[in-house]
Amino acid sequence: MFIVIAILAFGVLVGIHEFGHFVAAKSLGVKVNEFSIGMGPAIFKRQKGETLYALRCLPIGGYCAMEGEDEETDDPRCFTKQSSWKKIVILSAGSFMNFLLGLVLVLIIFSQAAGFNAPVISGFTENNPYESADGLQVGDEIYSVDGHRIYFTGNFNLYLSRGADTNYDIVVIRDGERVELDNFKLEPYEQEDGSMLYGLRFSVDPPTLGNVLKYSWYTTIDFVRQVWLALSDLVGGLVGLDDMAGVVGIVDMINDVGSETAESQGIGAALSDIAYLVAFIAVNLAVMNMLPIPALDGGRVLFVLINAIVHLVSRRRIPARYEGYVHTAGFVLLIGLMVVVMYNDISRLIT
Repeated sequence: MFIVIAILAFGVLVGIHEFGHFVAAKSLGVKVNEFSIGMGPAIFKRQKGETLYALRCLPIGGYCAMEGEDEETDDPRCFTKQSSWKKIVILSAGSFMNFLLGLVLVLIIFSQAAGFNAPVISGFTENNPYESADGLQVGDEIYSVDGHRIYFTGNFNLYLSRGADTNYDIVVIRDGERVELDNFKLEPYEQEDGSMLYGLRFSVDPPTLGNVLKYSWYTTIDFVRQVWLALSDLVGGLVGLDDMAGVVGIVDMINDVGSETAESQGIGAALSDIAYLVAFIAVNLAVMNMLPIPALDGGRVLFVLINAIVHLVSRRRIPARYEGYVHTAGFVLLIGLMVVVMYNDISRLIT
């Protein structure tokens, strides 16, 4: 059941992305030849005005086919004849819808929360070395660690663990004012029970409407940061292709999360955990799709900007066929990457 849910979730993620392009194109007067939910042979088709609406048998995505998107045409309402700002809005609308979907899912999940882990110190363990007039105090809100904004306690632990040493530049909010603790030494130490902790206790914010909205937004923004952290680790060599997961790996992950949670906490908790994971994937897709890489929407936006600069300087534009060549090459490379990642996913499942 959870494998089916995961496959349907991917269909929704791609479908909502294409729906964003569709709404933006229609709103800005661009001719849309076809809007399709799903891929493969059509189960249902209906021509309404200039647009063919189709429901196809494979629930793995969809597409929004705009006039002149991939070929030369003289239609004044084609995509290529639109102003630069309209093109950017249309190209960015898909990622915006993915981000919005992630935010809505988090809102729904957090509306059932019993409370939120706030980065506000509520107490210290006995003889804690970090509690002092020049250090941390009860009531301090951890605002940032080494320049990274702290939204909840999980952020605090994450950025402490990513530090190069045990000295941090910490900013706290104390009595409504920012207090900077530069080069503050903070490292785990052994507690009475033998565990290694920082000896800090944090408060829990009640699930008021304001806090639900605030922490839903914080969590969605934190998803974006996690994607950027993963990309920086990939570029920096801290992780490699073997650590990446593709569609097969993510479906397997969703199945594992759903099965384990359902067994221990029930089907409701399992669906909530899956929805949270899907929200993260939605935001992940939003960020990744806006990277300036050929064949992705971000790469196409980059070409729009380059074309605008070229036109401003020389009154000429880059021929559409050359841009098509670049995007085709980028598409082939992306497919190659997907094949490699899928091979790794399948190998992990087998071994």
